[in-house]
Amino acid sequence: MSKNLRIIYAVGPEDVIKAYNYWSKNQDDPSQVSVTYSSQFYELCRDIDAYGYVIAQSPQQEIVRDQRFIIERRLIPSTDASGISYHFRQIWFGLRLLISAIRFQANIIVVDNGITHWFFLSIFAWIGIKVIPSLQCTLWCKYYPPSLGEKLALRLSRNFFAFDCKAILAVSHDIAAQVDQLTLGQHQEVFEFFPTFYRADFENIPPAKIEQSPFRVLFVGRVEQSKGVFDLLEIAKRFASENRRDIKFDICGEGSLLEPLRLAAKQADVGDFFIFHGYCNKMQMKELFSSSHVVIVPTRKDFVEGFNRVVSESILSGRPVITSAVCPALYYVKDAAIEVAPNDVKAYGDALLDLYSDRQLYEEKRKACVMAQEQFYDTGKSWGNSLKSIIEKIQ
Repeated sequence: MSKNLRIIYAVGPEDVIKAYNYWSKNQDDPSQVSVTYSSQFYELCRDIDAYGYVIAQSPQQEIVRDQRFIIERRLIPSTDASGISYHFRQIWFGLRLLISAIRFQANIIVVDNGITHWFFLSIFAWIGIKVIPSLQCTLWCKYYPPSLGEKLALRLSRNFFAFDCKAILAVSHDIAAQVDQLTLGQHQEVFEFFPTFYRADFENIPPAKIEQSPFRVLFVGRVEQSKGVFDLLEIAKRFASENRRDIKFDICGEGSLLEPLRLAAKQADVGDFFIFHGYCNKMQMKELFSSSHVVIVPTRKDFVEGFNRVVSESILSGRPVITSAVCPALYYVKDAAIEVAPNDVKAYGDALLDLYSDRQLYEEKRKACVMAQEQFYDTGKSWGNSLKSIIEKIQ
């Protein structure tokens, strides 16, 4: 492949410099369970002998260079903008990205969700830069209609997905379906990919001992309202009122509502079986998956989800997962999951009780986990390999 390829990857708030430092030493980032997309990008550029420029959103400015890469954590002001100011902000970020692409003399640019409005990227195509959108989230909230501003931005983006981009990376079937809906079936080829995991990170996790008490329920994610953490508290309060204190909740993650949730759990007198672990690295997560019986992913309808890797991690750990169709990952693991209606707190609690009390059901779901695992180890379905296939096709 041509040595003249110069590829930009514009990504959200990932610590791409830390990922690069680990990748350059042939090491995995211990803070990440799945393989980071930026490390896959570095690997791809080395494999095809291309020059790469990674631009990530960041609360602080930092840049490193070597013979092949420029890696920039680009200072982005507060992300709290809304309304008209939000849309101006997106255009401004797009302009900055365009200037960087011209200065770098980019042939190809790969752009994640949230960097700029999709329609703005048509300008890159008009000046000869091949654009590949990398869709990590649905284009709009699955269960709520888009706002007026969102509708306008989507309508303006229709031609981008139909004609101006070269191909589309999508992390789930739900996203691919929305692209099809937006463009009325007329769009560039969609390459679906999966988050990628290393077998070695999961192969030593022992099967759950269903007879072991307490029955442990694991939540992993941002501690925010939209992630359903307060729904879990309501379930814990219900179980306490029913004198079920042999079901424990392990809450792993940080977020703006961590302290309010901790206080609410204390006030509800469920603190002894509603346990907070805060941020957990890969080894800590492995221990928590090993001690858990089931994983719960109660993301609410107002959250724009893309895949939710925790669903994959649950399956790879051999733990049944309880979630709703808000999480597109459910599509790939239905036999190993219990699906409930979005936002239905009672249904989530009932599903936990079903797995807790029905040994046969639990064993069926556990066996289904084993059957569903291989797809997440398949490097042929990784983001990096999918991107490589696109580049080979468009060159």
